[in-house]
Amino acid sequence: MTTYDADGITMQKVREHVWEIPQEGEMGAPARVLASEALLEEIADDRTLQQLTNATQLPGVQKQALCMPDGHQGYGFPVGGVAGIDAESGCISPGAVGFDINCGVRMVRTNLTYGDVEGKERELVEELFEAIPLGLGGGGVLETDVGTVEAVLERGVDWAREAGYATAEDLAHCEDEGRREEADADAVSGNAKDRGKDQLGSLGSGNHFLEVQRVTDVFRAEVADAYGLSEEDIVVLIHCGSRGLGHQVCTDYVRRIEETHPDLLDELPDKDLAAAPAGSDLAEEYYRAMGAAINFAWVNRQLITHRTRQAFEEVFDTDWGDLGMELLYDVAHNIAKKETHDIDGEDRELYVHRKGATRAFPAGRPEVPDAYREVGQPVIIPGSMGAGSYVLRGGEDSLEQTFGSTAHGAGRTMSRTQAKQDFWGEDVQDDLEGQQVYVKAQSGATIAEEAPDVYKDVDEVVRVSEALGIGDPVARTFPVCNIKG
Repeated sequence: MTTYDADGITMQKVREHVWEIPQEGEMGAPARVLASEALLEEIADDRTLQQLTNATQLPGVQKQALCMPDGHQGYGFPVGGVAGIDAESGCISPGAVGFDINCGVRMVRTNLTYGDVEGKERELVEELFEAIPLGLGGGGVLETDVGTVEAVLERGVDWAREAGYATAEDLAHCEDEGRREEADADAVSGNAKDRGKDQLGSLGSGNHFLEVQRVTDVFRAEVADAYGLSEEDIVVLIHCGSRGLGHQVCTDYVRRIEETHPDLLDELPDKDLAAAPAGSDLAEEYYRAMGAAINFAWVNRQLITHRTRQAFEEVFDTDWGDLGMELLYDVAHNIAKKETHDIDGEDRELYVHRKGATRAFPAGRPEVPDAYREVGQPVIIPGSMGAGSYVLRGGEDSLEQTFGSTAHGAGRTMSRTQAKQDFWGEDVQDDLEGQQVYVKAQSGATIAEEAPDVYKDVDEVVRVSEALGIGDPVARTFPVCNIKG
């Protein structure tokens, strides 16, 4: 197959797993989908291709707009979308970042093995469920005041370290060491701060989760050793974002863009792509506010890590330090960052928008933490509760092909509404328990929404990433127990 038609759009096969929508009409660049034919069928089943085509009309898009192998329809900009936009003549788009700013994932390793956990799964899932605030609305590890929220917005995980919730190693193993320097609490509205002050250290709901996993396979022993991973190790995966604060930041700036830059908005094919011109006061202010929300999300995951360590101490009657509960890595999924990339042989500063996509820098890139710089940045790709997850490293070809990016998960194939119609939460829970996966959530509906069959094949997503050289598999994990909001 050399062409693919869907939704009135024709794609041409550039090479294996690379499909291009040629530049035409109002498009400022081509668009590319990175997928096998099997994944392409699922990606083309909603409005992803149209949204990707629309994204090429954002001013200043360089090379091509991209959809990762786990892509699916989002709001305006597809989930799994990546766009590098000129930071001087282009724009920055809150719509292309998303409402859950710095929704991301972190992995905490331990020195426990699966044998240490067998027989304690129920106790562990109950302890974690009690320890970790989750669900819609307020309630967090900290229910504090606006002043504390402002300190978190400005300082990120450095605030958590000083407050006793993080270690120096936690900072060193977090993207950007857990702090965006340009973050400005004054750029975040009072409404957003009020929403955040009772949610610090909470999972939220939807696809956010905390999962205890075991390492089932190691594919690259030298890299796995650098990451501190061995077969049968127990690790913890934490997936959540900036909660109501990040949502409010996005809402606030989309509204202000509508008021301040209506001409640019009118030129875009979808108002959900709302963008501010690069260099404008509003673009700079949003970038500072986004940085603050990014910091909030990192602290949010750090506080959950703190509670997770305490829960493990209770179950195993051992200090968390003696359990080896160190942060492997924390990486953002919804973000726009100024990065320098090669464009036609010239280094240029871009706003790299990743919405439901993961930074995947190869070995040697200075942004990669010292501990991993020789082997490449850890990339964590969660799968479904029934399929397991992967740890990758940034691939050698990621910078050239994807602005240093790859997939962020398995990617949905079914809406939450449809999932609740097709699945019954208790049945899903029973099926998973038959696989020795113990799940606890606030409602059966949440489990139904996250049933394994609503996600793409994570093995295929990772296979495509490896084949393209944008992410190399290091290890695979499988769930032991999982909690959801």
